[in-house]
Amino acid sequence: QVQVVESGGGLVQPGGSLRLSCAASGSILSPNVMGWYRQAPGKQRALVARITSGGSTNYADSVKGRFTISRDNAKNTVYLQMNSLRPEDTAVYYCNAAWPSWDYWGQGTQVTVSS
Repeated sequence: QVQVVESGGGLVQPGGSLRLSCAASGSILSPNVMGWYRQAPGKQRALVARITSGGSTNYADSVKGRFTISRDNAKNTVYLQMNSLRPEDTAVYYCNAAWPSWDYWGQGTQVTVSS
């Protein structure tokens, strides 16, 4: 059974940095796409960044230049380096691992940006 597990959230001051990690296990095939989404209170879940197994990336406009997504295909792990964090980045961050016919979500990790 596939499991997707995130780690690395927490409380950080504005301007600070955090690094999120997400590991997908239970499949012999690497996910085609791994991505990070976030959901703030009262808002819909939205894409933050995603990366293909070949290394192609997409970012939400609001995080371009501040966040960097990367992955280790050998470990089926994706990372999100978040710099210059702002209060509006506060949300639950979810990892998604997608194969051609199915996808799985992690349980989410809270990121709070506050002084």
